[in-house]
Amino acid sequence: MHHLWKRTLLVTGATLLSSGLVYAQTPDLSDPPEIEGDTVGDHGSVTLRMGLGLAESSPQYISSQYFADILDERSEGRITVNIFPNSQLGDDVQMMEMLQTGTLDMTYPSSSPATGYVEELAVFDLPFLLPTREAAVKAMRSDAAQEMLDAFDGTGLKALAFSENGFRQLSNSAREVTSPEDVAGLDVRGLSIRTMENPVHLAIWEALGANPTPMAFGELFSAMEQGVVDGQENPWSTILTSNFHEVQDYGSETRHVYTPFIKMISQRTWDRLDPEYQELVQEAALQAADYEIQLSSEYDDWAREQLEERGMKITRLNEEQIAAFQEAVQPVYEEWAPRIGEDLVAEFQEIAKSTMAE
Repeated sequence: MHHLWKRTLLVTGATLLSSGLVYAQTPDLSDPPEIEGDTVGDHGSVTLRMGLGLAESSPQYISSQYFADILDERSEGRITVNIFPNSQLGDDVQMMEMLQTGTLDMTYPSSSPATGYVEELAVFDLPFLLPTREAAVKAMRSDAAQEMLDAFDGTGLKALAFSENGFRQLSNSAREVTSPEDVAGLDVRGLSIRTMENPVHLAIWEALGANPTPMAFGELFSAMEQGVVDGQENPWSTILTSNFHEVQDYGSETRHVYTPFIKMISQRTWDRLDPEYQELVQEAALQAADYEIQLSSEYDDWAREQLEERGMKITRLNEEQIAAFQEAVQPVYEEWAPRIGEDLVAEFQEIAKSTMAE
């Protein structure tokens, strides 16, 4: 039941090898956990269509195939998931809208464009709030995070689980970036940086002196190729699997924001499922989310190394350089912490401190 995702990665590698490249194509990823649990009763056949933003080689896609395997095995083939990667069905915003109308069953967006439904999700967009993966996972598994998932009630979307998109890193085609002054440009123009359609992200890059440009992810590669924007910010794994190194010469390990994914199902689809099927879908979503976090952790450092091998100059910022960025974005906290909720921000800050002390 666990062969689909392996075939995907082998095909991806074979394609690149046939082009004459000799890079290692995948890290040594952990196999999916064994599928455990009783099979569910026969409540009819169900086919779920899931739209994803990222490529077949991404942890998002691999974990989604594991999710599909769980449903297939524990329903004895009665629940099928058809996965559409690479923004085939639209960007995150469009696919969430499709869930609301019932024209798509499931999607897996970043939390940032979902703040239009649950404003408190913007806490994840605050810069440098969650400094480590341990802090981020603890935050995603907190009662406060569960309340955010529950807050989708009434929107036409049912949020099932948080998982990892990852720490966002800056890449660009213009110059090496080691300080906020490099972003702003001093005597030259500030970098034009593609951002998600999220006001906190816009505020971050405005505070750094860039020219932030909201844009759908599916349009980003061609925009960078054509010079419409200088750069973008995403986890190393996304930068690699999207081949951004082909149009981006420089990377900076800023880790400025940790972004979760949210696995979602259309409320219309959910309401049509038998309660036993609903319970299974929820269980599978949580299990696949844990696996996706593990994959992302394994993929991240490997992806950075692969980008360097493929010609991207990556700058690892030291503590003093990171501190300069943190100071530059303090106005973002002053503007957004009261709007998101001071108590929520303080709770996440305490979660981060508690993991640093462990």
